[in-house]
Amino acid sequence: MLHRVFSAGLPVLSVIVLTGCSQARYVPKGDYLLSRNRIETRQKSDITQEELQGYVLQNPNKRMLGIRLYLFLYNLSNPAKEKWPHNWLRKIGEEPVIFDSTLTKTSVDQLKQFLSNKGYNNSLVKDTVRFHRKNASVLYRIEYGKPYRIRTIRYVFEDTALAPIILADTVNSILHKNIVFNKDKLGLERTRIESLLKEKGYFNFSKEYIFYEAVTNSLTDSVGLTMHVKEYIAGEPDPHTKIRPHPKYRIREVQVFPDFADNFGNNKKINDTAFVKNVYFLTPGRPNLKPNAIMSRNYILPGEYYKLSDVNRTYRNLSNLSIVRFTNITFKEADSISGFGNDRYLDCRIELTQKKLQSLQFEIAGTNSSGDLGARGSLVYSNFNLFRGAEVLNMRFTGALESLKNQTNGQYKSMREFGISSNIVFPKFFAPFRFEGFVKRYAPKTSIAASINYQSRPDYTRSIANASFYYKWNSTPYLSHTFYPIELNYIRIYKINFSKELQDFITNSPLAYSFENHVINDIRYTLELNNQTLGKSRNFVFTRVNLESAAFFLHLANNGFNHQNDSSTYRLFNVPYFQYILGDVDLRYYNVIDRQNRVVMRVFAGAGVPYGNSNALPYEKKYFSGGPNSMRAWGTRDLGPGSYVDKTSDSLFYFPNRNGDIKLEGNIEYRFKLIWKIESALFLDAGNVWNMKKDPEKPNAEFSWNRFYKEIAVASGLGFRFDFSFFLLRVDIGLRLRDPSFTDGERWTNPFHNFDFGDLHFKFGIGYPF
Repeated sequence: MLHRVFSAGLPVLSVIVLTGCSQARYVPKGDYLLSRNRIETRQKSDITQEELQGYVLQNPNKRMLGIRLYLFLYNLSNPAKEKWPHNWLRKIGEEPVIFDSTLTKTSVDQLKQFLSNKGYNNSLVKDTVRFHRKNASVLYRIEYGKPYRIRTIRYVFEDTALAPIILADTVNSILHKNIVFNKDKLGLERTRIESLLKEKGYFNFSKEYIFYEAVTNSLTDSVGLTMHVKEYIAGEPDPHTKIRPHPKYRIREVQVFPDFADNFGNNKKINDTAFVKNVYFLTPGRPNLKPNAIMSRNYILPGEYYKLSDVNRTYRNLSNLSIVRFTNITFKEADSISGFGNDRYLDCRIELTQKKLQSLQFEIAGTNSSGDLGARGSLVYSNFNLFRGAEVLNMRFTGALESLKNQTNGQYKSMREFGISSNIVFPKFFAPFRFEGFVKRYAPKTSIAASINYQSRPDYTRSIANASFYYKWNSTPYLSHTFYPIELNYIRIYKINFSKELQDFITNSPLAYSFENHVINDIRYTLELNNQTLGKSRNFVFTRVNLESAAFFLHLANNGFNHQNDSSTYRLFNVPYFQYILGDVDLRYYNVIDRQNRVVMRVFAGAGVPYGNSNALPYEKKYFSGGPNSMRAWGTRDLGPGSYVDKTSDSLFYFPNRNGDIKLEGNIEYRFKLIWKIESALFLDAGNVWNMKKDPEKPNAEFSWNRFYKEIAVASGLGFRFDFSFFLLRVDIGLRLRDPSFTDGERWTNPFHNFDFGDLHFKFGIGYPF
């Protein structure tokens, strides 16, 4: 089989290699294909190669795995023909980049100017161009000049009223003595001071009022820096100082138009004006959004000084209201009323554009769980202004049908699932105590959710009811928090539909606790960090930390009331409840090489410990490995625990029980654009799950410090992603490289030895795996 794979692949490889020698086939005579750019620096500095590369104006054709695939596709076309496939190949391909000496010289000048701005004066940048056949490669050699450093910093204020504000904040200044004289930092300091003064009421102050005077000393390679802050450009000068002072602004009047686009866009008259907390609300009739819902998120108030942070916070808070599509805040100087001293007044206008009140969506998707095919459909109803306070109601009706294949005889049975869930999100913080500072700073939301789900499988039938109360807020633009002070799950097992095979399998096993009626009452906290900036191609980190504790306070109460029964088990609603502590962390690093290539690395570690009322974690909380978002060469719940070998996996409709209390997993994936809407990826997965306690029925399933690293499974593979903008369809093909179920010493496998198509494991999914 292997020789057939190589036989089929060699012609394709030969075409790519041979055409690589003729990739300049469409380069005009006398011109050269730009094949390579390289920047060489022998000195250390705080400037990265990526920064320098950004000032090179001409770059070679993009490469994928070292091959100029897009140029290769372009060269397959005939420029003289406009019909398919020639026009399509040119569209998805990339025309050759012709070396331009003018752009090279301009790049040298750009690099010199950039280095000068960074403080490295008199730097040398030389270019060397080498020609070979029809290819040109460019080498930029950089020798950094000795940087000038700031020796002294002085401030000169024409408007002396600004001096105390700026001088008191120099601890936050970007400019300090002995740092490299960097012109970019001078600009950043101007912007910082502009924001500082706007925070103090100086609405009309801009960075254009600040300029620098720099005196260089070539003997000491230093700069004496003077910052000048100019007087106000308009108005009459002060009769005593002869200086025009910068005015401070107070808010005089605030007008809010809650339904601006729908009502006033059609020239409807204002019939209703409400006055709430000194703010005017103008509507043509009964407002769709209550004034109090807006006022709880508005920080622009009459009588207060203008503050830039209040404006930004109001923008953010109002835009986060579910019913609001756009927010527009404008200010107009009120010149009819003078202020106190140099104070002036501003009138504020807040315009809100609302979106549709309700939506109804139908979703359907195919599923593939370890080769078992099925379909899932959902009907979703949303109301974005339930009680006219921007409350969001979401209701979801779900149904699923999946065929489960017998591992032994190929027969099929079905899995059916039905459910309904709903939740209401309030843009308020409901708590028994007042947290005014917390609420004003973070604008938390409160949610109430409930659901019931019915599952019928060949081996068991159960229903799961859930009710929860939780808070969600953002402490920074990148950091979000979710806290569940109350979450209750009730799982009911219908014994009448319980298969004898599963009953025999779980008897005298810790898993038996999960297949009795039980209650899970937990407290949960989740923290998420995502410093990705939309619209910018830069590296970013995603981290999720989850901490969970079940029935801690409930158990204290039961201990106090002595509600223990004869079986030494505490109960809630006459049903045993679980006790455990669980925590896990999901860390991802996205290395953005360029717009076409990126490397994603992920590490997951989690552990749960049962205690008190429980001997095992509930089945719903156990960790598992395998599937389209995990170890992609194994099926869902088809790996581990440890090096345990499940001898019942070939029995009739066996229950997938490969899970554990501990999980360790790492993934690395190189993603690259292929052609058109098709992306590809090369991936490597490693990980496994383990039990916390030793189980005689499952030898080598428990975690052991001197053995666990020998039980790490390893897989590799190739993936294809079809990006249709509104969703991404994914196909991953995994190949096992190391299988912990084999005997120690024989776990590493040669995937090409006696290779068979059945060794490839196909996984389908929607969206990226991580």
